[in-house]
Amino acid sequence: MTTPVSAPGAGPLDGVLVVDLSRALAGPHATMMLGDLGARVIKVEAPGGGDDTRGWGPPFVEASDGEQVSTYFLSANRNKESVTLDLKDADDLAVLRALVRRADVLVENFRTGVMDRLGLGAEALAELNPGLVVLSITGFGHDGPEGGRAGYDQIAQGEGGLMSLTGSGPADPQKSGVPICDLLAGMYGAYGVVAALHERHRTGRGQVVRTSLLAAAVGVHAFQGTRWTVAGEVGRAAGNHHASISPYGLFRCADGAVQIAVGSEALWRRFCDGFGLDADRPGHATNADRVRRKGEVIALVEEAFADWTAVELLERLDEIGVPAGKVRSIDEVYAWEQTRSQGLLIDVEHPTLGRVQLPGPPLRFFEPDGAERTRADHRPPPLLGADGDAVRAWAEQEPAG
Repeated sequence: MTTPVSAPGAGPLDGVLVVDLSRALAGPHATMMLGDLGARVIKVEAPGGGDDTRGWGPPFVEASDGEQVSTYFLSANRNKESVTLDLKDADDLAVLRALVRRADVLVENFRTGVMDRLGLGAEALAELNPGLVVLSITGFGHDGPEGGRAGYDQIAQGEGGLMSLTGSGPADPQKSGVPICDLLAGMYGAYGVVAALHERHRTGRGQVVRTSLLAAAVGVHAFQGTRWTVAGEVGRAAGNHHASISPYGLFRCADGAVQIAVGSEALWRRFCDGFGLDADRPGHATNADRVRRKGEVIALVEEAFADWTAVELLERLDEIGVPAGKVRSIDEVYAWEQTRSQGLLIDVEHPTLGRVQLPGPPLRFFEPDGAERTRADHRPPPLLGADGDAVRAWAEQEPAG
């Protein structure tokens, strides 16, 4: 039996309908990921202001109609339609119920209990649509002693331990430069939705997928997690150098700095040969030794780099096969041809801003023969309620079949 696939460029989730009740970032990031994969995403917003992020700025960009458009909103809402519904209004709630009956996925990030108060708790949604997959994202989990806490990214970064691992040292906790807990919760949520849709093919039933900003933070502790749970050692911020690999980090040179990743003993020997160092120097012969004497190793490497410019260093490191790179500013990243070659910058035609460039989706899909099947046509982030009439009319129709 041949499994039907979507048309080239439509995306692997072509034909999947997502009703998006979320706002701010974690939920909208999840639904944007699903939209990037070809799903139809209907974003349900409150009348008046809509998604909170429509007002988050500066920076704002002035549109042709004089409206100030938030660049924050633009970052998380491509490939969506927008309809405004007052969920306290009986008629608007009926429209939402009609959408739920047709949907494959519903995404919400309300505080615990809000969906129940709307009459849209898990059991009620299952009665409306037994095949519905529901993604629920909260701040600290839907249950437990602090399950009702409101979730904001920086608070979750702190509560989830990430800030204690980030910064120049233990006394300098720092947040990530992006709202990493929100973004990771969205990514985990989208991953859970795709898994639940796959299981639905086998069971015919939907289910509820739950994640949280706290879960997202703990989910990326990686070796710092087992460093505590297994070894009983509490990781602390260590600046720009790896906690378990040395040398691995940012090293100063004559006119700036470069990053190197000497992730194996073979690379260490290659590195030492390339810069005239003794790979078997006492206290530096193994990675474990070098981690214990990290300060010595950093000083040794920076002494070796002292007379090299960054450009010369990167050329030399490439020549000897040691992974290395520079630290690019955001504008340099988007000007970089490698970024563009990966589809990470896309053009969309916005109804009031005109043609704008947005960061593109991070996944690409190919046939075995190399033909690309990645979604090719992207919708701009929608104006508030722009698709309301069409969505309402469609929702009121009797579903086909």
